[in-house]
Amino acid sequence: MFENYKKSKVEQRNLTSRIAAQAYLWLLLVVLYAPILLIIIFSFTQSKVFGNWTGFTFGLYENLFTGYDAVSQVKVDPNLYRAIFFTVVIALSSALISTILGTLAAIGIYHMRTRDRKILTFMNSIPMINPDILTGISLFLLFVFLGISRGLGTVIAAHVVFCTPYVVLSVMPRLTKMNPNIYEAALDLGATPFQALRKVLIPMLKPGMISGFILAFTMSLDDFAVTFFTRGTIGLDTLSTYIYTDARKGGLTPELRPLITLLFVGILILLIVINIRQMRNSNTEDK
Repeated sequence: MFENYKKSKVEQRNLTSRIAAQAYLWLLLVVLYAPILLIIIFSFTQSKVFGNWTGFTFGLYENLFTGYDAVSQVKVDPNLYRAIFFTVVIALSSALISTILGTLAAIGIYHMRTRDRKILTFMNSIPMINPDILTGISLFLLFVFLGISRGLGTVIAAHVVFCTPYVVLSVMPRLTKMNPNIYEAALDLGATPFQALRKVLIPMLKPGMISGFILAFTMSLDDFAVTFFTRGTIGLDTLSTYIYTDARKGGLTPELRPLITLLFVGILILLIVINIRQMRNSNTEDK
């Protein structure tokens, strides 16, 4: 009887723990996604004041794509489109360069001795745990010390610095799963090192490279601190710095709501597609 009582107590504690864990998870999801949900909802109203619902309309989406507000009969702030352009250029450029450098770095680290591999893996993790503001200030001081004029080039270089470690982290698991003798076998069959890299290693590492590219792209897309310190004074704005400047004026451009909605939906769809592909690849490898 005592054992039954003890067993029921354990089951009760487990049930309480599960309920608490699920409640915490739902609370976390609400806190994380409620602001995004509000932005999505109010992107379908023409009101200039966020939170004021004036009826369902696609007016803000039309304003965003045409560059003209038909209701107020004024042009949408042209600096917004400049910020979108620079954001996309910086994110794509830094993600592409980071993917190339990160993949090559991961291959080099993987083929090192165990002790050297651990040291470099630890060093690779430092930029990821560094606060963004510390990275931004460090790079700002470096560019000033070297006498490099800050602008688009320094922003891309700075983004490559903090994005590359994430690519290394994405590619390394693919290397550890790979048969280490495949590369040597390709060389034994007459392939040059470059041919073995291009035709053997790269195709096997492609899922990790794609994941690293997307991670680097999204990290670059939402960066603020590093961009703020390395952009210089030439008026170069990305979306994050544009929103910061806009908010300091006392409000946000209404067309930012549909833009944020489209970005969120696009990234969400992309992540779903990638996860489905990875699940299919995992099932294929298991078979």
